[in-house]
Amino acid sequence: MILSGMTPPADAAEVVGFADARFRPGTIVIKNSEKRLYLVLRGQRAIRYSVAVGKRQKAWTGNALITAKYIKPDWAPSPEVRRDFPHLPTVIRGGAPNNPMGVAAMTLSNGNYAIHGTNRPGSIGRAVSYGCIRMANHDIQDLFQRVGVSTQVIALP
Repeated sequence: MILSGMTPPADAAEVVGFADARFRPGTIVIKNSEKRLYLVLRGQRAIRYSVAVGKRQKAWTGNALITAKYIKPDWAPSPEVRRDFPHLPTVIRGGAPNNPMGVAAMTLSNGNYAIHGTNRPGSIGRAVSYGCIRMANHDIQDLFQRVGVSTQVIALP
């Protein structure tokens, strides 16, 4: 499935060696310290994406599952974000240029977190979020097509 209006660039994903036997094919592994997300493949390989991760004291580690997938999701700031940015609207509609979720999002079972696109591509490769994993829009489009609900997500320090 290709998301409307999006054509992934040739460099949307990079296949790399991944020889960590703890993770079976189909698992998403987030390495916070690297600011990378890996989709584990067969044959000791993975697809590697650059991501933005949680800022200091906001990054999460542990296990979660993808609970739902959304194209052009609405975004409502969490109470914590609202405290820090009281001027934000209650909801920003999906597809709006100021919507921080980008073109797609996958919610996680570990709280108010998601793996999602972004309206701030310059944030990729940095520790800037409140715990969500941000991906370039062409990368979330690619990952969105490869995984389903109940995919295991493991975040490492």
